[in-house]
Amino acid sequence: MAIPLAKVSFPFKGHQYKNNFWSKKPITTPNLSSKWTHLGLSWREEPIRKPVTGAVTPSNDYSLVVSEIQTKKKEEDREGRVSITEHERGLVDVWRQIHGQDEWESMLDPMDPLLRSELIRYGEMAQACYDAFDLDPYSKYCGSCHCEPSKFFQYLGLAHCGYEVTRYLHTSYNANLPQLFKKSLWEDSANWSPVANWFGYVAVSDNETSANLGRRDITIAWRGTVTKLDWMADFTDLLRSIMTHKIPAPDPQVKAEAGFIHVYTDRNSSCEFCMYSAREQVLAEVKRLVQKYAGEELSITITGHSLGSALAILNAYDLAETGADLMDDGQAIPICVYSFAGPRVGNTRFKERLECLGVKVLRVVNVHDKVPRVPGMLFNEHMPAIMQKIGDMLPWSYSHVGVELALDHKNSPFLKETNDIYCCHNLEALLHLLDGYHGKGQMFALTSKRSLALVNKSCDFLKDHFLIPPNWRQKENRGLVKDTIGSWMQPERHDLEEHLQLEGMDHHLQQLGLASAK
Repeated sequence: MAIPLAKVSFPFKGHQYKNNFWSKKPITTPNLSSKWTHLGLSWREEPIRKPVTGAVTPSNDYSLVVSEIQTKKKEEDREGRVSITEHERGLVDVWRQIHGQDEWESMLDPMDPLLRSELIRYGEMAQACYDAFDLDPYSKYCGSCHCEPSKFFQYLGLAHCGYEVTRYLHTSYNANLPQLFKKSLWEDSANWSPVANWFGYVAVSDNETSANLGRRDITIAWRGTVTKLDWMADFTDLLRSIMTHKIPAPDPQVKAEAGFIHVYTDRNSSCEFCMYSAREQVLAEVKRLVQKYAGEELSITITGHSLGSALAILNAYDLAETGADLMDDGQAIPICVYSFAGPRVGNTRFKERLECLGVKVLRVVNVHDKVPRVPGMLFNEHMPAIMQKIGDMLPWSYSHVGVELALDHKNSPFLKETNDIYCCHNLEALLHLLDGYHGKGQMFALTSKRSLALVNKSCDFLKDHFLIPPNWRQKENRGLVKDTIGSWMQPERHDLEEHLQLEGMDHHLQQLGLASAK
């Protein structure tokens, strides 16, 4: 939950900050019941803010922050500014191009406004994986999602996003290193499994949103690196044939990073949340949804940040290769991955096979971020062809997939000059860069009403004179509530059964030719 700015003290000294405030109105805590509209996460009910550009000074108004835009730019903005409803009507006609049908040709430079809007929307669905993950070791339910699937978007203040979560995804890394799992300090707590971590969700668009999008959209969102075990997966960078983990492939030379494969395919029969692997959970759910909405036009959109991006690409490959994307008439549902700050996933053969399967991948990166440069820092797609052939024989020769959209945080006048690796990798900062990007060499100009405060949600990247505290997001009272006698305590949760959703798993796995976990 956001910390009220009125309760935050800023010990600034010196003439620069003397009496330098933009408003004397009392600062109040925004109402969280309306989709975090104070944070700009609602894109439907408020007018779109004017683009802002130029140099930033402490005396600028907070909402605009910059000097006046040239008259021509204002006219272009007025002509190009349309309501979200108009954007959605446009999506009915162009959603296949935005989904990568033509490899986003002529849509990235200059930046297509509809594509930008959709990238931000799916980026926020990836960010939801971080916001909903309980990583507090003092919580009885550390390692789980904060709420049940039916209340997921409502809990995050996104009740009107137009999607319904249909399944949670859990992982269990089969490494004998239990200390690496994100788990509660409550040793006697049997509330959550010590070997399971929540890793994302599957959601489907509702009827109204589907009409606006031009199709029924099945979205899969994967969480990025948070726990020590996630970091272990990131650094287990040896290539391994995906066939050794029963992921289908035309030949054993189709390889991916071993750590990513383990997170995606490992299961733990002693844990009810991980008796099925994340792979089995997501394949069965997609198969179920494809059958449920048979006869409708469908799309599968997979999104993730960092490690979540790698899992999204691996998941997309698996869906296409396994045939979970096929309708009853044999027609393939288009699969698209929106990757944010993702690492390389597999070798050249993996890339070639992914392209052959028709999976589309758009990778959004900050050019100063180190993560997209690994693994394969020495042997990768940038090598000469002869060196690539040599590299293909090595267990650490990787190749990026899809189309890259490269952004530069130094183009934003709102961000600090910093070498902080985490700031350069931060997802909210990347969405801020998307919001202001119009094309190579063009002026940085914010186009939506996303709040600048989001950038500092979990990092310290905004310039100090915006007076937005770093790392401001936290759960209200760290999850403690008062009992009937006024004592602070952790409430018990009675919704964990909804997190399981095991019904029909074996049936749908058998339809895909996969063995039951039982």
